[in-house]
Amino acid sequence: METEEAREVRTTCPYCGVGCGVLAKVAADGQVSVRGDPDHPANFGRLCSKGSALAETIDLDGRLLYPEIHGRRAGWDETLNLVASTFSQTIAEHGPDAVAFYVSGQLLTEDYYIANKLMKGFVGSANIDTNSRLCMASSVAGHRRAFGSDTVPGTYEDLELADLIVLVGSNLAWCHPVLYQRIAAAREKRPEMKIVLVDPRRTMTADIADMHLAIAPDGDVALFTGLFAWLGQHNALDRAYITAHTTGFGQALFAASALDLAGVAAATGLSEDELGRFYSLFAATAKTVTVYSQGVNQSSSGTDKVNAIINCHLATGRIGRPGAGPFSVTGQPNAMGGREVGGMANMLAGHMEIENPDHRDRVRRFWNAPAVARKPGLKAVEMFQAVADGRIKALWIMATNPVDSMPDADAVEAAIKACPFVVVSDVLANTDTVRHAHVRLPAAAWGEKDGTVTNSERRISRQRAFLPAPGEARPDWRIIAEVGKRMGFGAAFAHETPAEVFAEHAALSGFENDGARDFDIGAYAGIDGEDYDALAPFQWPASSPAEGAQAAGGSSSSRFFADGDFYTHDRKARFIAIRPATEIRTSPDFPLILNTGRVRDHWHTMTRTGKSPRLSQHIAEPFVEIHPADAQHHGIGDADIVRVASLRGEVLVRALVTPRQRQGSLFAPMHWTDQFAARGRLDTLTAPLTDPVSGQPALKHVAARVEPFAAKAFGFAVMRRKPASIAAPYWAVAKCRGGWRVELAFADDDIDWAGFAGSLFGAPPGGDMLAYHDRDAGQHRIAAFDGAQLSGALFVAPGPVAVSRGWAAEQLDEIHAGQRERFRIVAGRAGADRPDAGAIVCSCFNVGANQIAAAVAGGCTSVEAIGSTLKAGTNCGSCRAEIRAIIQASRVQAAE
Repeated sequence: METEEAREVRTTCPYCGVGCGVLAKVAADGQVSVRGDPDHPANFGRLCSKGSALAETIDLDGRLLYPEIHGRRAGWDETLNLVASTFSQTIAEHGPDAVAFYVSGQLLTEDYYIANKLMKGFVGSANIDTNSRLCMASSVAGHRRAFGSDTVPGTYEDLELADLIVLVGSNLAWCHPVLYQRIAAAREKRPEMKIVLVDPRRTMTADIADMHLAIAPDGDVALFTGLFAWLGQHNALDRAYITAHTTGFGQALFAASALDLAGVAAATGLSEDELGRFYSLFAATAKTVTVYSQGVNQSSSGTDKVNAIINCHLATGRIGRPGAGPFSVTGQPNAMGGREVGGMANMLAGHMEIENPDHRDRVRRFWNAPAVARKPGLKAVEMFQAVADGRIKALWIMATNPVDSMPDADAVEAAIKACPFVVVSDVLANTDTVRHAHVRLPAAAWGEKDGTVTNSERRISRQRAFLPAPGEARPDWRIIAEVGKRMGFGAAFAHETPAEVFAEHAALSGFENDGARDFDIGAYAGIDGEDYDALAPFQWPASSPAEGAQAAGGSSSSRFFADGDFYTHDRKARFIAIRPATEIRTSPDFPLILNTGRVRDHWHTMTRTGKSPRLSQHIAEPFVEIHPADAQHHGIGDADIVRVASLRGEVLVRALVTPRQRQGSLFAPMHWTDQFAARGRLDTLTAPLTDPVSGQPALKHVAARVEPFAAKAFGFAVMRRKPASIAAPYWAVAKCRGGWRVELAFADDDIDWAGFAGSLFGAPPGGDMLAYHDRDAGQHRIAAFDGAQLSGALFVAPGPVAVSRGWAAEQLDEIHAGQRERFRIVAGRAGADRPDAGAIVCSCFNVGANQIAAAVAGGCTSVEAIGSTLKAGTNCGSCRAEIRAIIQASRVQAAE
């Protein structure tokens, strides 16, 4: 029976830009559980695997709990005084551009606002940029070029109303699973809906696609410029819309027409037949939404890609209408909120422009600021180059891990190490970036902090605290405000609550806004603490109390630009003339193109998801996808350890040989860090090459080579404690139920395996250990026990170890009192009474491949039947494509 002490709090997920509502329930004993909020208009109760596992990520293991100066614990007053005085002294001696903030889409809008206000309004520099520069800066630049503002025209509802959805550079099934499920559900209701996937890889998103265009890397500009020209040639234009609401059409069409269909085919790697079918489908379908993400943005031609897409929608009048428009989906929970407050180096708060003197004056007067920055600051890549060459002498990094996520990551690490003064605000005490900080500031985490975030459809939602902040952790906005006060700007940073910060942010958005700016939430300028606590999700704009009340009720479906009225000086959209350019980056030494990205169950640099056992079950180590023909050419077998190298560095990862990968290309995820792998920091390979307009790095087109790592022995181990160090050239550690699991590879097989195992497990010499050795076969299995509990087990083989990972990890929670149970571990297999679930496919319900195959053999011949029997695929749905593949493989096996 539920006690009165139990409570449930409405909050918002801290992962991607979908912005799902979450109900966090705190039981009487303090245990936390989460579920999707059925009333939130972004997800209507759905959660992805990461969101579903949020309760597993809120423990205090590894938390930074107290301020530290040079590694020693310090009080808040001493620490904040040091930060303030050092920044002030640096500014006095070297000018305001000698300091910088590098912030994050993980911050709440209130945090972002205070940081931006301090740097741009009171320090007087625009040297504040964000890791959102790495994920959606090209969308911002493309929007501003076309619309005169950074405006997302449509809403999520358009994904369900469209007759055609074009997914460009987006593995929606894994990276935005809830939106993927909304589309899949709409498709089930309207089977005539068509879906086209434009992606070099055949990702799991292709499972629902009617057409997969396996485009050459960076072929998107040519694809959509060719589409624009084709629309003109086939009289598929909305001439009335073009005439009434746009400028630059003639020049843009002339530039596009220079590329004929054969030229588009050559630039994209697609056949003329594929292009013709796609172009015809687009032309014939009035309700078309083009959804694009990192495959478009993370490119040296990212802004041109965005404008090539927008050109096609402007040319057909398919913008701002139900079921039609270009739609950028963001990668982080508050990338949009950061854009609202001017979180990037070339923006001002309230979607105002730093280059516009009237905007600067308006912000200066509203803030009563002494020196609003007069020019754009350094964008992320430029910022760390300035740190490296000494122009920036004091750097504050907040809620992000650039040593792992920035391109040319080794150079970024070297720059941070050499910087005279580095402050890092973070949740964890040990990340690859925090370890180089002179000052470490403990920040409040999700579940402990209060504020707002804005999702990809412009919907503002509350993140609410349901846990107390541990130790001396504080919200980021309060930490920044306290530094501002100590720098002499006390009156401007006298906020006592996040509600006061939000109210000021809302007031600025409406300040002297006569409709010339898109972002306006002035209806909330007078919000008090009680109303802020009760704030329901709403979409902007909301400039009047009536509009705000409607939006807060979740009923607003406001769209922009169906009737023109853009935010340019003449209120017309601009067509952008684009001429595709092909850049060859490969060479005989680096003949392959490396594409980087995300996996289904992990997030950024794993500081949160790395805490969850179930999120590491699906993919537990860094890997590289390689086409079978390329693998054969380079002498690589499936599951081999391989060395992937570029001009800048190299990593060691597991090979995944798959025809889903385009020949000539590689794919590897960016999540693994020095905390989780020996040499897995992928962005050590990527170059600091950026889009000339947006400054966004080209993280998906890197010249690389791949070669086998000469491993003489492979290992797999489970253990109760995370090892402090691992003496192997390749290792990858992941959380599992009851402890940790480790994948291993060795360049030598002449090793004292018992000694290695003891060191790995932290077992005392001469402890209770059981071992099996077959040196001729290269097989070694060792288990160590602490009473009836397993301390650790190590399995070694000359090739990839065949033991079931899930079964081995489960043994950490079992009682092993008798010799039979202990010998079963050394044998490396479950007994007949303990079926092996196999590799985990469904993380939400912990369902393995063997269980699914057994259900198929028992008569479950559809994904729906598997869901009814095992629940797999019935929550976030991002494993449905893998379930379908197992069903098909089982059918083929049965037929043979």
